[in-house]
Amino acid sequence: MAVEVPTVLVVDDSRSVRDSLQRTLARRGYRVLTCANGLDAVEILRREDVQVVVADLKMPRMDGMRLLNSARTFRPEVQFVIISAFGTVQKAVEAMKLGAVDFIVKPFRQEVVCGAVQKAVKRYHHQVAERQTGMGAECGIVGRSRALREVLAVVRRVAPTTATVLIEGESGTGKELIAEALHRWSDRAGGPLVKVSCAALPETLLEAELFGHERGAFTGALYRKKGRFELAHGGTLFLDEVSQLSPAVQVKLLRVLQSGEFERLGGTETLRADVRLVAATNSNLEAMLATGRFREDLYYRLNVVRVQLPPLRERREDIPLLVEHFIALYRQRNNRHVEGISRGALELLTRYHWPGNVRELEHVIERAIVLAEGPVIRPRDLPERISGARVAVPEVRVPLGTTLKEIERRVIEQALAHTGGDKTAAAALLGIGRRTIYRHLTRR
Repeated sequence: MAVEVPTVLVVDDSRSVRDSLQRTLARRGYRVLTCANGLDAVEILRREDVQVVVADLKMPRMDGMRLLNSARTFRPEVQFVIISAFGTVQKAVEAMKLGAVDFIVKPFRQEVVCGAVQKAVKRYHHQVAERQTGMGAECGIVGRSRALREVLAVVRRVAPTTATVLIEGESGTGKELIAEALHRWSDRAGGPLVKVSCAALPETLLEAELFGHERGAFTGALYRKKGRFELAHGGTLFLDEVSQLSPAVQVKLLRVLQSGEFERLGGTETLRADVRLVAATNSNLEAMLATGRFREDLYYRLNVVRVQLPPLRERREDIPLLVEHFIALYRQRNNRHVEGISRGALELLTRYHWPGNVRELEHVIERAIVLAEGPVIRPRDLPERISGARVAVPEVRVPLGTTLKEIERRVIEQALAHTGGDKTAAAALLGIGRRTIYRHLTRR
């Protein structure tokens, strides 16, 4: 949400620099806050609505680069302008790669900083608007992690086609939201999106639900009923938990995918439906092929394009955005005046291993909003499994055939995300030198 008076936080251990910038930026109409080091800046960013940070590179306790890295984990939309008397090309490149708007060398002219701040405010509003109406926001998909962006890029490319899509992922990762995005971004968006949970109905009822039935086809069939394939004509049919299909229904589904033809249960008339099929599963279908529980020919018909959703523990940098999203959603639904979440509570949520993924996080936030005694969610408002949990170290999984260079990149980036951008802690976690981390950042 745009603010009428942008707030700028000036962070510098030199009082004269802080005072000078405060006067200059205030004359330009900005609300200006100041502090002398990065740790104090983190606390201000957690409680104040700041749009731009002007930070010195070298400061005691936490320097400007560590501050930028730390802020990215809980306030990714805040823009940074780095200033320094020790400017080097390497440092400037590193700052820009981490997302800084500008790198300004001291001594500087005040108008140069003002120009950089003005540019940063525009970029802030653009990114906030992009987050609200960006790649997945209109479908309820929240997050800006690399893993999620890669998934959404694939979904964007495949959505306008007629290809069948198989969505794989653990329970609670958002497979239904991806199916909705595929429909919304396709040429069939004006048609119906029909959803079926294959695990919710027994075999006979599921077959009738998919293909329809004639009157008298079975006990209780008092009238003709159209099936989901007919209802989805011209649109998209989403089959969730497709691994639960019985062998008999698998055969009929395969026929529809091959020819587009089917008959209602108890009927003889051959029907056709123009339907784009999207399937989802949280099971390993390839393992089911080996045991004969899933047809190989149907698997390859469904798996034309495969979308693999990452679990929440592999996209922890999205947790602050998801928390913000769910707080806004459930404080309104429950008529509660919860403004945000404390640093300690957010750190607990970020470190938890989330076996139930985004769905579990959603339920935890709703519960916390209901139980919170004040305007801020605190650790005591979280379930004991989270507030008392040991810190979980994230896993990094790579497919066989990944190059060593790519493996190194993924491991280092996951370590940096886990440590909140602390390169020393990341190096210690991996058992490597800090120079290796810096080399990775400069060539990224």
